[in-house]
Amino acid sequence: MHRDDFADLYLGYIDCLNRQAWDALGRFVHEAVTHNGRLLGLAGYREMLEQDFATIPDLYFTIELLVVEPPRIAARLAFDCTPQGTFLGLAVDGRRVRFAENVFYICHDGKIVSVQSVIDKSAIEAQLG
Repeated sequence: MHRDDFADLYLGYIDCLNRQAWDALGRFVHEAVTHNGRLLGLAGYREMLEQDFATIPDLYFTIELLVVEPPRIAARLAFDCTPQGTFLGLAVDGRRVRFAENVFYICHDGKIVSVQSVIDKSAIEAQLG
């Protein structure tokens, strides 16, 4: 795969998430995917994402920054949403919050196999006061 192919893979992946097209997730994510060092597999990764959307019904992934260096992809994602109940251990309870996530991916066989993610929790804490 070339650099453009990796960028296209990632843009397709983000579109898949935003449309909640879970049956298409396997086109972008490897069966042996890990998240922050934990082996989730495709089914576990899908379950995690479905739970994210259950907690945050208006969840939408916006790419602020995308860097592609095959086989790695790095992105800064921006969120402007209203999580319900508790989110990241914080009582957000439907209040609107804005935050970023820095994510690093490794691809193998044309799919995402490793995801390392850090969410800016302190930005959310500051908004909740």
